[in-house]
Amino acid sequence: MPHRTAFSESDECRTQMHLARRGVVSPEMERVAEREHLPAETVREEVARGRMIIPANVHHAALDPMAIGLRAGVKVNANIGNSPTTSSLDEEVEKLTLSERYGADTVMDLSTGKRIDETREAILARATVPIGTVPIYQAIEQVKSPEELSGDLLLEVIEHQARQGVDYMTIHAGVRLEHLPLCQHRVTGIVSRGGGLLARWMVHHRTENPLYERFDDVVEICREHDVSISLGDGLRPGSIADASDAAQFAELDTLGELTERAWERDVQVMVEGPGHVPMDQLEENVRRQREVCREAPFYTLGPLVTDVAPGYDHITSAIGAAIVGWHGTSMLCYVTPKEHLGLPNADDVKQGLIAYRIAAHAADLARGNRRAAEWDRALSKARFDFDWREQFRLALDPDTAQAMHDETLSDDYFKTAEFCSMCGPKFCPMHNFRDVDWEAIRSVVAERRREREAVA
Repeated sequence: MPHRTAFSESDECRTQMHLARRGVVSPEMERVAEREHLPAETVREEVARGRMIIPANVHHAALDPMAIGLRAGVKVNANIGNSPTTSSLDEEVEKLTLSERYGADTVMDLSTGKRIDETREAILARATVPIGTVPIYQAIEQVKSPEELSGDLLLEVIEHQARQGVDYMTIHAGVRLEHLPLCQHRVTGIVSRGGGLLARWMVHHRTENPLYERFDDVVEICREHDVSISLGDGLRPGSIADASDAAQFAELDTLGELTERAWERDVQVMVEGPGHVPMDQLEENVRRQREVCREAPFYTLGPLVTDVAPGYDHITSAIGAAIVGWHGTSMLCYVTPKEHLGLPNADDVKQGLIAYRIAAHAADLARGNRRAAEWDRALSKARFDFDWREQFRLALDPDTAQAMHDETLSDDYFKTAEFCSMCGPKFCPMHNFRDVDWEAIRSVVAERRREREAVA
């Protein structure tokens, strides 16, 4: 496989951060430099300082390396995975294919219920993008109740998934026993599945989170296989009323501590964020994460900027995603129209991804990304030139763009027409603008200027 570093079984540390800190530009870094239009040395420096990660498990043979970080374009993650009540292996592989087709930069397999291993192995065998998981989901399927979880079992599952080739894992190590009373009066309590399971375990056993207690062991597993740690926000706000509260920020402070501990062992880290946050608090949330976690890449779910639109939360969250992307979030976790309502189907995956690719592109524009601006300019030029086929080609979703155009003007003749069905040939402003005699206009303007100067 091109663009992958060759390791022997005797290598003690396999991480991209370890190589970068030794001054090595790996094949993965070279590939990222190519994809991001950055100097390879810049990529190495960013990875070395922890401000950029390259999720690239040494066992994921099909991977085409990519990067998440402030110097890279804003990325989009798609969540897929079966549930205890619905979906199948074939459906999840189809969702992976659709996710890659519609531009997902990474995909998280959040499978629960049956056939978890088989589903993940099928996904990893086909995925050219990094694959993430939440190991506690598989661990919980191996016990009768959450109270039977143990630190040993969680580590066993993390090790197992690392050997399968998972590129990054959400580890909810920041949910501390002392944080739980801060959630008592929340409107929606704890909405993270992993955070909720660990909270239940801690309350029952009256002791600390095993993932926090055994975090150094987690780091050592990730160090061996180059699994990037995605520090989960188990206490993220699940409603606007709970946004930016004491529980959320207490956990964030712990995530800052855990970031440092992972970096001490050359393990790559990104930090997950909320959730449900009103627009006026978004910039402050990003600023605070960057300070507390020393600019480790921020990876946010949304955020949703209002709670009142079930069925349309791909829109309510894409609004927040564009804003936090502008202010420095490195990866956006998509939300589908089914958020809060059910397991997404293939069309929901598409709708969520398109909404989030729009958000990520808008953020790239706001951050001064030259390639993003060139894309916009090229499409605008094609639009003004009435080059319909080029418009479709450059569109973020070409098939939908052409289908909408062809609903009313389907004949090939209309692929060269200087109008659409909205305005027709008589009212099209761009068509009328093209017919302006600019030499005559400049002459009239100059004449009027001379007249005004003569009067003065």
